[in-house]
Amino acid sequence: MRRSFGRALLGAVALVCLAASPAVADSSPAADEIGLNDLQRLGKRMFEDFNLSEPRGMACMSCHEPRQAFQGDNGSRIPGIALGSRAGHFGKRKVPTIMYKAYSPPFGFYKDIDDGEEALVAKGGQFWDGRANDFAEQVAFPFTDPDEMNNPSLAAVASKIAAGDYADLAKAVFGAKLFDDPTAAMGKLAGAIAAYEQSERFAPFASKFDDWLRGKAQLTALEKQGYDLFVDPKRGNCIACHVGNVDSKDPTDWLFTDFTYDSLGTPRNAAIPANADPKHFDLGLCARPGLAAVLPKEVTRDSLCGAFKVPTLRNVALGKAFFHNGAIASLRDAVAIYATRDTAPAHWYPGGKKFNDMPAAYDANVNIKEAPYDRKFAEKPRFDDADIDALVAFLKTLTDKGME
Repeated sequence: MRRSFGRALLGAVALVCLAASPAVADSSPAADEIGLNDLQRLGKRMFEDFNLSEPRGMACMSCHEPRQAFQGDNGSRIPGIALGSRAGHFGKRKVPTIMYKAYSPPFGFYKDIDDGEEALVAKGGQFWDGRANDFAEQVAFPFTDPDEMNNPSLAAVASKIAAGDYADLAKAVFGAKLFDDPTAAMGKLAGAIAAYEQSERFAPFASKFDDWLRGKAQLTALEKQGYDLFVDPKRGNCIACHVGNVDSKDPTDWLFTDFTYDSLGTPRNAAIPANADPKHFDLGLCARPGLAAVLPKEVTRDSLCGAFKVPTLRNVALGKAFFHNGAIASLRDAVAIYATRDTAPAHWYPGGKKFNDMPAAYDANVNIKEAPYDRKFAEKPRFDDADIDALVAFLKTLTDKGME
């Protein structure tokens, strides 16, 4: 339904960051740094530095754990919802994977086909609400969020790096006077993390599905059945938003997201502390900081309430929880809710009141037109339990080697 973005975008974005990275001398890279240039290596060390939170003890990788496809929850008691650097502080949304996100375009409203007609569609950016345009801008948010790494300012983060054991590498990459202005320094250092997150290890295209595309592996009968359901526009129709080019054998044409935003009416997650207040609602895209400045006159703010960014399904089987609020605890249920959200709502919503995690005024924004959502109460779902098993089997083929 919507086009995907290929490797050309990743390369173009990477060049912006790599332009700031001259070759420098430094101690021999660790084994897991081989293949990274100096800018990326600096970014990796920052990404893994447990001294950059307040109090110390939390790194970017605490929530974006490499062995879990760069997602996780920092050992939280709430699956998928990260524990902050301070006890009793939790995030409000599921930690998304960073993998393959370098392919996302900057946030904006793009001409696209929606419901068969050309329209301006929100697309791109980073985070569930797209509030960062790119990776470098994304870095600032977790460092200073009181429920995440809790630093008082970005300058404070730069000062910690200046006092750390890779400060010489940072100065070699950006210049000896880098830390003279800590605020300006962090603007450059954020680019190092961005460069690391755009390295090939975040987009290896190394799954069984990729090998199948390349003709180097075969899907089982159950996995192939799941694939057929996935691309069938009248049944699973997953490909409508988790896009791929059925005519292409190039893995970069299968990003399993179109980077757009959709309102699914996901059930409320009562385990998130902020949701203890019945008046608290996470409105997603319509509450994006800076939205007013980029909102086209043809699009109303209210029409975006309840919409969240479509995530990639690559490595989805490694998740501990699913959807923007982590309300669904298993991959099988994450597939099943697509089939029976409207035909058997009592299974998903207490008392059967649908869309209980958003004000009723925005119920009309929820996707009820596209298959498999186009079913009414007590009607036969678009797919059954056996189909769900097949879809889950297929989704497991999207796990990159080395992540299992």
